[in-house]
Amino acid sequence: MMNENEMARFVRKAIDGYFKDLDGEKPSRVYDMVINCVEKPLLETVLYRVHGNQTHAAEVLGINRNTLRKKMKAHGIKL
Repeated sequence: MMNENEMARFVRKAIDGYFKDLDGEKPSRVYDMVINCVEKPLLETVLYRVHGNQTHAAEVLGINRNTLRKKMKAHGIKL
């Protein structure tokens, strides 16, 4: 099982790679980029694990079911 420190290391490594790949270009909207990259697979994985049960997925994620639905719509996630 992956703990928070392992996840944090993966995120740090990915962001460090992003900055290295910029090759002198100015970074922009890094927060939005990271959240969008992480949020969709997170939602998809949790929904898969709970067999598409949105109420259960929202509970697992610690968010409101309406918030989950809004995020699903924003990311084009359909069941």
